[in-house]
Amino acid sequence: MKVDYRVMVLQDYQEAMQLWHSCVGMGLSSADERPQIAKFLRRNSGLSFVARDSGKLVGTVLCGHDGRRGYLYHVAVDAGYRRLGIGQALMDRALAGLEKAGIQKCHIFVYSENREGLLFWEKTRWVIRDELVILSKDI
Repeated sequence: MKVDYRVMVLQDYQEAMQLWHSCVGMGLSSADERPQIAKFLRRNSGLSFVARDSGKLVGTVLCGHDGRRGYLYHVAVDAGYRRLGIGQALMDRALAGLEKAGIQKCHIFVYSENREGLLFWEKTRWVIRDELVILSKDI
């Protein structure tokens, strides 16, 4: 197995969506439709990545920032490729891009029932912020 990493482009969208749908605990919404992902990738050029093994998409990370804080979304690895360091490698690339952009802190949103995801983030030394509550509103 030789995994190749590169910046995510819109041509990766269909395979990425298939991967995201296969991941238990992944939250998807209308914000993940092709036009919105295209806008996200343009606004955050060079910060999102994919991992491929022999051409097959096996991992993704969407990464962006607001000029002050970074955010990771849809960090996903195909079930058959987990525990091989792919998630870590994707995260490292995204965080390096944020650091290069002058961003000093990054957040990720994980559903509380996504135990496997939470274990990954804790293992990679992310801190659960019990004192924060996320509020959302559709506009």
